[in-house]
Amino acid sequence: MLVEVFVTASVGNGLLEKVGLAGYILRVRPIKKLNLTNSKRLCSHVSFKRYQVPAENLKFLALQELIKQSQDSDLDSKINGQFQSPFLFLFTNYCHSSTSTHEDARFLTNNFKSASFTRLHDAIASFNHVIHMNPLPSRVHFNRFLSALVKMKQYHTVLSMSKTIELLGMSHNLYSLSILINCFCHLHLVDFGFSVFGKMLKLGLEPDVVTFTTLINGLCIESKIDKAVEFFDDMVARGYQPDVYTYNTIINGNCKFGKTNVAIGLLKGMADRGCDPDVVTYGAIIDGLCKDELVGEALELFSQMRNKGISPNVITYTSLIHGVCKLGQKNQALALMNEMVEQNILPNVYTFNVLIDALCKDGMVSEAENTFNVMIQRGVEPDVITYNSLMDGYCLCKQIDKARKVFDLMVTNEIANIFSYTILINGYCKCKMIDDAKELFDEMSHKGLVPNVVTYSTLIEGMFQAGRPQTAQDLFKNMCSHGQQPNIVTFSIMINGLCRQGNLDEALTLLKEMEESQLKPDLVTYCILINGMCKVGKINDAKELFSSLFEISLQPDVYVYNAIMKGLCQQGLMDEAYKVFRDMEKGGCLPNNCCYNIIIQGFLKHEYLPKASELINEMVDKGFSADAATTELVVHLSLNNDLILSKLRNRSEASKGVQ
Repeated sequence: MLVEVFVTASVGNGLLEKVGLAGYILRVRPIKKLNLTNSKRLCSHVSFKRYQVPAENLKFLALQELIKQSQDSDLDSKINGQFQSPFLFLFTNYCHSSTSTHEDARFLTNNFKSASFTRLHDAIASFNHVIHMNPLPSRVHFNRFLSALVKMKQYHTVLSMSKTIELLGMSHNLYSLSILINCFCHLHLVDFGFSVFGKMLKLGLEPDVVTFTTLINGLCIESKIDKAVEFFDDMVARGYQPDVYTYNTIINGNCKFGKTNVAIGLLKGMADRGCDPDVVTYGAIIDGLCKDELVGEALELFSQMRNKGISPNVITYTSLIHGVCKLGQKNQALALMNEMVEQNILPNVYTFNVLIDALCKDGMVSEAENTFNVMIQRGVEPDVITYNSLMDGYCLCKQIDKARKVFDLMVTNEIANIFSYTILINGYCKCKMIDDAKELFDEMSHKGLVPNVVTYSTLIEGMFQAGRPQTAQDLFKNMCSHGQQPNIVTFSIMINGLCRQGNLDEALTLLKEMEESQLKPDLVTYCILINGMCKVGKINDAKELFSSLFEISLQPDVYVYNAIMKGLCQQGLMDEAYKVFRDMEKGGCLPNNCCYNIIIQGFLKHEYLPKASELINEMVDKGFSADAATTELVVHLSLNNDLILSKLRNRSEASKGVQ
């Protein structure tokens, strides 16, 4: 069977001959004698070249990809609002096929008009049939058909078919242009959506609130939230009344980008315009507040919503449960779960996942198991996230055998993903079962899974901790050779491992590679290097690196201060160490318990007892206490032993009393 291929003159046969579709290079044969009986309407609107291609060499879905490429590259060529794109149009002539029957034709027509199809192939077959009908179906039928395809998320197909309908001589109406705008917005091409909007205005068509809402949604999808708000304000200024869907779209967009205050302002504006918010409106803001850890405000808004007679749904409760879990309030999370069940609102897999993950991260694995069992009893099917959270909980509690059982179950059910492998590899590393971790890592490739940067970083760190630095370095090289770009965590792990091995030169070489890869070292990286320099006695290099942080406007944190103070104390540079200690508070970094112990130990080791005694008083007054190392130093000193030791003992007893 041969199929007809029509190509706009601007494309020509060269494009078809160059592009391989579905594994074939198309061999296009021009037909010398053209019979345009069924194509007269089409060809009267545009210059076409017509070819016949063996049907087995052509798959329409692959051609759709070619259409997509054509659209993506040429849609910016617009003249007076008309898109002059080199589209390809394929029409399989079912009417003239020897296998086609009158009954088939009727079925295809009815299928088109009712838009009752679930497969793209069936939709294409119906479309290719009806465009040869005389008269053509109405624009209403075409719009209904295209809307059904939009629901199937076949946006590129809709754009192609819409152009075909236009070439058949059928003019656009408000609904058809709104469909195009919707497609462009979902394809992250909102600028083209605005071009269609301009065409709509030029044709004298009055956009409705749905059109505005679609464009606002398109701007939000592309993270152009400020422009979305501006366009919303412009819509209102034009005299259009936003409905609840418009408000929900702009409110949801603001909340997703952390602009919860703007969203709350819009919520207040709804009442002024006589537009009643619904559960979606409140749900979006409650979710935004919870993500900002403003759970108190979220609960207050939740109460306001219920006082207005708006019933919360599973999404509202899930957001609140997630919010209180982030604050470590597990009991309140469980109370909210019980409350929603009492309200006959059944928790879904996302609700259970939030709670199970939070319990596991807090080491409450028994409670997580109970929640998992309740989930099963309620008929909620666990997903890969559920199992991964539970497995991670077992790993954190070093119940590695239970973690392995969960993993094996996931493998049996064919749902184990790259995160599953990484979690168990991390568990093995933490339990010092490094050979099992490496074996699992090697198994990934046999399963067709490619380790990601987290997987590599986890195993590299495990190898260093297991005393296998060479294997760690080999893994790093393997990672780079396989196209996995190390991130700042990977580099920090490598630099830390090398510094601990005393390979400072290699660590500094890696720092240079890191900077050349456009990654900026963070305070963790610098802290590791300062520690490494101090460890090998290169205190001047450490001091220079510490000073350079201020030059690049990077404010040291307490860990960096501790690292440089410890190095200075080890070298007996107590005056410099004390100056750093006093300067840190001036720089806005408050000393913690560790800082006091480091500087006090330094003075004790070098027998600067008056200064040590002074700092012990200060430490005690600030509510800090001596650690084991500080206490041990005091015990072994002969001078002023009773005075200093009594201070530490008094503080220790006071601490126990508070506990």
